[in-house]
Amino acid sequence: MSGLVRLGLISEGTNTWPLYVAQARRLFERAGIDVQVTVTGSSVKQQAALIRGDYDIGFQQADHVVRAVEQGSDLFIFMAQGHAPDLTLVGAPDVRGIEHLAGRTIAVDGARTGYAPLLRQLLLKHGLAESDMVFSEFGGSQERFDAMKSGAASASMLNPPFDSNLIEAGYWSLARMNDAFPSYPGPVMAARRSWASAHETELMAFVRAFDAAYTWLQDRENKSDAMTLLPARLSIAPRATVAAVAKFAHRPRPQISSEGLMQVIDTVWDAESYTQAKGAPGKYMDLSYIERVLDTSEPN
Repeated sequence: MSGLVRLGLISEGTNTWPLYVAQARRLFERAGIDVQVTVTGSSVKQQAALIRGDYDIGFQQADHVVRAVEQGSDLFIFMAQGHAPDLTLVGAPDVRGIEHLAGRTIAVDGARTGYAPLLRQLLLKHGLAESDMVFSEFGGSQERFDAMKSGAASASMLNPPFDSNLIEAGYWSLARMNDAFPSYPGPVMAARRSWASAHETELMAFVRAFDAAYTWLQDRENKSDAMTLLPARLSIAPRATVAAVAKFAHRPRPQISSEGLMQVIDTVWDAESYTQAKGAPGKYMDLSYIERVLDTSEPN
């Protein structure tokens, strides 16, 4: 009998492509687990459910984990999920530069979590203080995309393919976050330490299947199948699909390091004005699961 793993996502995008591969090629099933996926559309809902035990694994930003641990949760990061930070600050058709965001509404998932603190740093570099605009919480990428399309927001940070879909429709690329913050960690995979301890077999199977999916995506021989798979799951233009395939083929797998996580910890302390001593990265992260998989993986 397959072990059940309940996975909670905030939103979908090209960085969840390995998940689609693992599902389509039955890699989870072959690893001995049944993965049930729920898209919450909200980081707040997803994290609360993960802490509560409604989900076993969550894909989210590293700062969410740091905050949760500081608030008493036993969450921890066990694997990187995406590269850092693969987001575009997109402006409405009448917003051609960051300086034009004064007095406008910016759609975010969480006003003080995720990449919002980095966005504040970016805006400050362009002379805009937080009081110059409104940060409005709409939810995940799909919800922020909808807010942009409806005119409810004038700008938002969006991941592929939501960013490229808007840009092709006449919206503006105002900044690339991985250019502005190249060493800041991307999204991560998190679980509760108590669950991981009791379900090590299931967690290792999940990591192994996800690793196999990433390996499959990086194999050039699978390019045609991969390009068919992604549009079946996301609304993505053919040109963006080709670019995404090239990215997966040429970029190293996403990783999170102690140094990268320390940047997240520093950002959280600044954003929350915490007075307690900062925790070491090991307080929020345990990469032994992915390290064990990589150590035993055989080259294809």
